[in-house]
Amino acid sequence: MKNILTISGSARTGSANRQLLEHLPVLFPELDFHLYEIAELPLFVDDAERTVIPEPVEEWRRSIQKAQAVIISTPEYVHNIPAILKNALEWVYATGEMAGKKILPIVFTPKPPRGDKAMQSLLFTLTALEAQVVASLQLYQEDWNDQNRKTDAEEMIRAAIDLL
Repeated sequence: MKNILTISGSARTGSANRQLLEHLPVLFPELDFHLYEIAELPLFVDDAERTVIPEPVEEWRRSIQKAQAVIISTPEYVHNIPAILKNALEWVYATGEMAGKKILPIVFTPKPPRGDKAMQSLLFTLTALEAQVVASLQLYQEDWNDQNRKTDAEEMIRAAIDLL
C-alpha cells in the first residue's frame, strides 16, 4: 500500500483544504494517507549555529522521508501560499527531504481566478526544494457537491494520484 503524506496549507479549523485531504481515503481506499499537522512547527530561523533541532521539526523531516509521495493542498492568501506552509517547507530546504520526492500540489480556493499566484509560488518553492512535481491541480470550492467531492474532477485527481 502506497504511503502518502498529505499537508494542508491552512491550519484553520474546518478548512476546505483539510476537508479535501480528509476525503481522499474515501476516494482512494487502496492508498495509505497520513495528514501532517504543520501548525506544530516552530517559526523557521536560519541559524547556522543551532545545535539542537526542535523535536517537531525532526518529526516533520522523518514523516517526509518515510512517505513515498506528498500531496499539498493549499488556499491562496494575499496572492501567495500561506506563511504556515512556507514555514514548513523552509524547515526542509537545507536538509533535502523533498529532493526527488514525488509531489502533487493542489491549490483549492473558493472560485476562479483565485489560486494562480499561490500555485506559481508553490511551484517555485518546490523547484528550489528539488521536488519531483508530477502534476499540479487548481480546484475550486464552488464546484464541489454536498459530499464535499468535486463532481467533474475526480478523474483528474485520480490521474494525478496515479502519477505519484
